Amino acid sequence: MLAFAPRCTKCGLDYGRFNVGDGAAAFLIFIVGGVVMVAALVVDAKYAPPWWVHVLLWTPLTVGLTITLQRIAKGLLVALEYRGSNGQSGS
Repeated sequence: MLAFAPRCTKCGLDYGRFNVGDGAAAFLIFIVGGVVMVAALVVDAKYAPPWWVHVLLWTPLTVGLTITLQRIAKGLLVALEYRGSNGQSGS
């Protein structure tokens, strides 16, 4: 699980008041899963590799993308919650 520091080291903002949970993981599973599935189908239709090539290719790519993008997605959710909690509008 990816966790935030208790406070911002520069401005002292308390991250404890934000509760983004695991929402970012759910979004990433659907997004990365969809992209990888389309790529796997295209590769299968074009090159028809054996099943083990798919396992060696797509499993690490899926896990790597999800873990790499998790930090960005969770930070984005905190930023959106911070923006919403301060009453700022979108314009």
